[in-house]
Amino acid sequence: MEDKLSDEAQRINNDPAVDLITSIYARHSVRGYLDKPVSQEMLDRIFEIAQMAPSNCNVQPWKVYVASGDLKDRLREKMVVNTVEGVEPNADYPYRGNFTGEYRKRQVDCAVALYKSMNIQREDKEGRLRAIVRNFEFFDAPHIAFIGMNPDFGATVALDVGMYAQTLMLTMVAHGLASCPMGTMRNYPDLVRDAFDIQDETKILFGICFGYEDAAVPANKTRTSREVISHSVSFRHD
Repeated sequence: MEDKLSDEAQRINNDPAVDLITSIYARHSVRGYLDKPVSQEMLDRIFEIAQMAPSNCNVQPWKVYVASGDLKDRLREKMVVNTVEGVEPNADYPYRGNFTGEYRKRQVDCAVALYKSMNIQREDKEGRLRAIVRNFEFFDAPHIAFIGMNPDFGATVALDVGMYAQTLMLTMVAHGLASCPMGTMRNYPDLVRDAFDIQDETKILFGICFGYEDAAVPANKTRTSREVISHSVSFRHD
């Protein structure tokens, strides 16, 4: 009698996806997209796969709000106006990225690589402002996902949300899409709550813009290196 694949195995085999390791190495932050929306069928499949991410006691603490079309355009316009006019951000989760030592060096190296790709000089204040505004234009991506959780969970469960985000972005790569995780999307959470009529206690952690990469955008040529594992990983056998 011929063995039959499970329904899930058949779906996996039929997915037009590349393997995990290829996706991990291929993923990079993309800052320029084609004017081409992702089909709802593909969106459903990608977010269905991401839902398989691990979480503490399987509580699945992430809340995800995906804006496309006119809603995305309205959010983009409001966020750009706030940024250009200097409206003070009111993030639900304040940014505490005070990097020092080797971490500061990596942060600076990343910024130097990005601005070099974009041909923005250190003294070019107008160019740097434009680069900041591009964040709030979602880099012209057709979709923007805002990711949040209930603040009662605290930092431990926020790690689960991070694992969800990585699962989501790798799944996007596997399906031919690009993405960019964006901490700046926490700046104006009230706009998100209003757009999605969020009535519960969810607070916005960050966002991920995504779509099909526009390879002609200079910023998309940016690549950053990774340290050798001995800088981060210790193996002991005694």
